[in-house]
Amino acid sequence: MSLQSFILSARLAAAVIGLSGLTGAWGGDFDRLSITDLQRRLTEIDSELAGLAHMSLNSGVGPIGFRSRSHLEAEHLEWARVDLSREAVIDQIVLVPALWRDLNSGFVSDAFPASLRILAGTAGDPAGSVVAEFRDTAHLLPRIAPLVVPTGGIRASWVRIETDRLSRRAFDGRFIFQLAEMLVFADQENLALQRPVSILQNDGDSPAWNPVFLVDGILPYVMNSGRGKLSLAFISEIGIGDRPAIEIDLQREQPISGIRLHAADQSDTVPQVYPGDYALPRRFRIEGANDAGFTAAQLLMESSPTSIYEMGPIMEWNFREHGCRYLRLTALEPYFSHESGRHGTRIGYAEIEVLAGGRNVAVGQPASAAFGPASAGRRFEALTDGQNLYGRILPVRQWLGELARRHDLESARPLVVAELSGKHARQRTVLTWMFRLAALLAGAIAFILFYYHFRARRQETNIRERIAANLHDELGANLHAIGLLGDLAKDAVDSREDLVDTLDRIRSLTERTGSAARNCAHMIVAKGVCEDLVAEMRRDSRRLLADLEHSITFEGEEILGRLPRRKRIDLYLFHKEAIINIIRHSDATEATTRLVASPGEIVLTISDNGCGIADGPPSSLKRRARLLGADLSVEPPEAGGTRIVLKLKSRKFGILK
Repeated sequence: MSLQSFILSARLAAAVIGLSGLTGAWGGDFDRLSITDLQRRLTEIDSELAGLAHMSLNSGVGPIGFRSRSHLEAEHLEWARVDLSREAVIDQIVLVPALWRDLNSGFVSDAFPASLRILAGTAGDPAGSVVAEFRDTAHLLPRIAPLVVPTGGIRASWVRIETDRLSRRAFDGRFIFQLAEMLVFADQENLALQRPVSILQNDGDSPAWNPVFLVDGILPYVMNSGRGKLSLAFISEIGIGDRPAIEIDLQREQPISGIRLHAADQSDTVPQVYPGDYALPRRFRIEGANDAGFTAAQLLMESSPTSIYEMGPIMEWNFREHGCRYLRLTALEPYFSHESGRHGTRIGYAEIEVLAGGRNVAVGQPASAAFGPASAGRRFEALTDGQNLYGRILPVRQWLGELARRHDLESARPLVVAELSGKHARQRTVLTWMFRLAALLAGAIAFILFYYHFRARRQETNIRERIAANLHDELGANLHAIGLLGDLAKDAVDSREDLVDTLDRIRSLTERTGSAARNCAHMIVAKGVCEDLVAEMRRDSRRLLADLEHSITFEGEEILGRLPRRKRIDLYLFHKEAIINIIRHSDATEATTRLVASPGEIVLTISDNGCGIADGPPSSLKRRARLLGADLSVEPPEAGGTRIVLKLKSRKFGILK
């Protein structure tokens, strides 16, 4: 096997071992690939497709292939066996489906077996062994391309293809088994060509379905390699005699074992300009010799087609190997032409391939005849230039392999495109949401900036208000105390000791007032201030209510210790302002403070036996309560006086976080 053939077989092997065409071509699981990987694979597919042969169908007349008997049910055994030209190591089997023009889908395979098994064996092994088996061929369809089945290199002299589950044929819905062609390759040689075919039973309803057409070498395709130079077929002038001949000089002796004839161009017009058998002889002979005069010519083969079903775009024959340098094709019954009022014999081919071991050894070799071409563009060189109307002529095995590969790639491409489109759509959706989230985030950032700006302004206002409240409460209380001490100093003017003591108290209070004035603003942010709320409240009660009977009690001191420092300061200053108001305005002789802290609420109650409050809570206490976020109420006790109650919801306002 050539390196090129081996590589092609290896690349196609995965597509026919029971996996889908997609898996065979690329391994499947496209959803796991990134967009970059999918784009790369799409580029690879397009690049490879550009270098493969194109699928062009024969639109002329010719054999259709083999068709079994028909059935009403699918479950029937049908088979066809081909005895090969010799026992050999076969490495590839190619099955060409019979084609049908569907009104909706275009050309499709017709009655390709629903299950498929291929067996091969030798003359001493009548049972053979399974080469390949497809219990369900649905993953291979739809297809018009050949199915390439690598065999792994087994030795065989016969091949049998069978099915026990048939498919419906298109025109009447009955179940049959049919194929256009089966080829069995040993390297480049088709060992099944023109070999005997035995079947279970033929349908027998048309000469186009004879079992011999399963291996006649005539395919439903036109060779269109899609590369190389174009070449017009050689067509002779009209009136070239009864037995015109074409000779080819191979330049040296070659082991010739076959010939492949390409019919003259039928043109690519619709309808075709010429019939499918245009310029083909009705009977011809191939001879070989080692001398130019053919004095010792050997008969290589002779063919007498009996109907149009034995002719096609490419016709091939194998024969026993002969060593020859010269080859001569003689038209024993040449084609008789009727064109533009002119009548006479003529002959024409697009290419004559002389095969040695399945390879064309006539490429580039000189061809000649005793007659001339029909026109200057129909040159003898066209017979051996390796080109046809569509470009370079490929070895049949390579050509069919490329058609099968094209089928796999063209089946995979829309799946790659669909997955790529889906990922692009999802990517666009993600990007859209990202832009929306980015806009939302930008709005949130703007709101947060505005909120913190507003909060900072509000904090500035609160600080000013707190400083004003601190100055009012602290300085007002001390100045009021200084005034009271001044009155005491007047009363103690006759007692030196009392006067000195009062003046010392005034001096001390004055110093504390100055210090308080400096610390009013500092109290709001400084650490260490009001760390022990209970101790601070006890100290102020003793100092400010020294001339009154007073008591102060606390419950839940551990909860008070967990209050935020600013809340402790505000609570401390509220209490201090309340007892200063008692001193200033109540004329009370008794005062009581009770602070109860629970996990859900803090209640501060301050009572006195004074003259009471007629107009509700003082504005200074309202301000302090507002800063605390607390509820403030003033109640007159039954015994008289005033009771101030401050309630702070610790859980509701997050005080104890």
